[in-house]
Amino acid sequence: MAKKDPYAALRIKEFNLFLLVRFFLVFGWSMQFIIVEWQVYSITKNPLSLGIIGLMEVIPAVSMALFAGHIVDQKEKRNLFALITAAFSLISLGLFFLTLPSFIEGWSQKAVLYSIYALVFFGGFLRSFFGPTIFSLIALIVPKKLYPNAATWSSSTWQMASVLGPAFAGFTIAWIGVHWSLCVVFGLVSLSLLLIFFIKRKPILNPKIGEPVMQSLKEGILFVRKTKAILGAITLDMISVLFGGAIALLPIYAQDILKVGPEGFGALRAAPAVGAFLTMLITAYIPISKNAGMKLLIAIFGFGLCIIVFGLSTIFWISLIALFFSGVTDGVSMVIRQTILQLKTPDNMRGRVASVNSMFVGSSNELGAFESGITAKLMGTVTAVVFGGTMTLITVISTGVVNPTLRKLDLTKDLEAHENE
Repeated sequence: MAKKDPYAALRIKEFNLFLLVRFFLVFGWSMQFIIVEWQVYSITKNPLSLGIIGLMEVIPAVSMALFAGHIVDQKEKRNLFALITAAFSLISLGLFFLTLPSFIEGWSQKAVLYSIYALVFFGGFLRSFFGPTIFSLIALIVPKKLYPNAATWSSSTWQMASVLGPAFAGFTIAWIGVHWSLCVVFGLVSLSLLLIFFIKRKPILNPKIGEPVMQSLKEGILFVRKTKAILGAITLDMISVLFGGAIALLPIYAQDILKVGPEGFGALRAAPAVGAFLTMLITAYIPISKNAGMKLLIAIFGFGLCIIVFGLSTIFWISLIALFFSGVTDGVSMVIRQTILQLKTPDNMRGRVASVNSMFVGSSNELGAFESGITAKLMGTVTAVVFGGTMTLITVISTGVVNPTLRKLDLTKDLEAHENE
């Protein structure tokens, strides 16, 4: 039966095409973020500048998230996906020109830095649309009984691209430099844009086309608020990622603490994604829906421990292992959260619910980067990372004590009901 087939969603040709598009996009986006981090820190040598990168992306992402969700629920998903991908290609092209040697010579370093921040800001605006559009498009490509399986493979594709993108960026910075590395990013995004048009246009399932914006936003927020499983899971993940944002400080560890250069930086940046990717492959065969709430708490507690170990380590291989297992635990958290969202969100509200999720979880990565940059400036890099991991542990313990509903969450019945539709 299809529900026992770990490759069920992969047997749908259009879903495979969607995965290919997502892979190229995330690969390019991951490369670009790493290259920007490296370039900005090379210019400033200031850990606060790494936090500012996160802040520049998170401000528009959070500000526009709910409105983006409303627009996604009102529009045809394939064409909207193509439009935002085309806009993303312009960002990559802009960064490519900003790193031209002749261009840099004519500008001050401050002008180049501010221009990079501006393009990152525009990227945050686009990111508010990417999450809800992709989440909604998956539901239109695969049948409902395959949602959990499709979510697993889609997340695995995201993680695989996140594994290869940072590592490849580290190597290309060393081999061909920042400028031509950004040219590679532009090529990948352009290829993604071309492939999107091989996906057919999809019907709009929202019966309330033309609904007033504020009424639509209120409906989405109230749905998340009253669905305790969704609210509890994404809130916990947001807080843990916010305080565990040590990844933003990796350029400092690579250059100043571990002294491993761009190749080591790429390996460190890829290690969490490797762990998360392997975890997601395993969950395609071994579902983790039973006692999902307790597993979520244990996974995030383990994430906090890994961040503390990484923060204290001055040995490259220990740091690499700690980051790998931070990815393993984060992968468990991501699979549980995505399963909750897919099972409990109605078709007509997917854009808005995904937008709320992006505000809570996706943007917490950038807020975590800003928090890490600030604390590293105030108390030192190592102390900042250990502080973040410790706060994650405290958050998990507190949540487990005060929120028994989340602690006892079990998705087995929801999953069975959904697959039998």
